[in-house]
Amino acid sequence: MGLSAALSAAVSVALAGALLATGFAAPAAEAASRHVVRANAAGGTTATKAVVRQGHDGGIRARGRATATDGQGNARTVSGASTTGPNGATAVRSGEASRHADGSAERSGSFAASGAKGSVESSGSRSKNADGSVTATRNASATNTATGNSVQSTASYNQATGVTRSTTCYDAGGVVMNCPAR
Repeated sequence: MGLSAALSAAVSVALAGALLATGFAAPAAEAASRHVVRANAAGGTTATKAVVRQGHDGGIRARGRATATDGQGNARTVSGASTTGPNGATAVRSGEASRHADGSAERSGSFAASGAKGSVESSGSRSKNADGSVTATRNASATNTATGNSVQSTASYNQATGVTRSTTCYDAGGVVMNCPAR
């Protein structure tokens, strides 16, 4: 079983544990967790962790993470979390990171939240090649529930051109408008 297969199995176990824990929700203001470390068929180890917490006010948070190594200098981690507040607001995030024996690495992640006042989404990634060169991107958007206005922003970086940024604001009809002053 390769690193990706071992990690996929580990993630499935971690997320299943989180889902089981939420299905058997702890009484108010309690938490349940599970952490397992095992040798894997790729010659490394696989570690998984799942945690579920429930607040006294009814909010709940579940998160899980799995990391797998192959014994040859390669590693990969995936994680995710979900939060629901007592007022119904929600937030979710996910991420993935890899490191390779040749010194290269990648990382990516996303986040989204929504509530009575609006919503926000963000995603990004970065990579480092074996030669040390780095690139990165980030995209974000937000919408105001009351006005319907929104903003979209992008940023990117590479060593040849540096940082490039762009931000555009839209009214409720999707027409480009001037962004409000900070």
